[in-house]
Amino acid sequence: MPSISYSSTGDTPFQQLLGHNEQILKNWTKLEQSFYQDGELDGDLKEQVRRTLAFGNGCKYCQAKGKAVMDQKDSKISLAVGFAELFLNHRSSINQATFDVLRQEFSETEIAELCSFVCFTTASQMFGAIMDLQPE
Repeated sequence: MPSISYSSTGDTPFQQLLGHNEQILKNWTKLEQSFYQDGELDGDLKEQVRRTLAFGNGCKYCQAKGKAVMDQKDSKISLAVGFAELFLNHRSSINQATFDVLRQEFSETEIAELCSFVCFTTASQMFGAIMDLQPE
């Protein structure tokens, strides 16, 4: 049972919690769709980053799909997952050298997308964690 009751607005339990304020739900969902339907980054890369963040951010609902696949042969995915772990555990150490490493695999457009995806996903997962949202 989550920390507050579900609203009647929204398609998923997460959305039903946000649905207490329909404007926030509408805009949150629109931004989420933009991350998953648009952008330069591969969907599998985003999924592995999302999974990494889920365990660091403590959202049980988000952890339901499992941990990130650690045996990555794709160097972009490995670097993105490593960046997500750095963000979770040592975000104060993210500096210019971090971005220099990211530039070895990513364009600046991709770096901006990765950083905004990490921040948005963290906000979503922190919401799920604070609301004690559990997997169905």
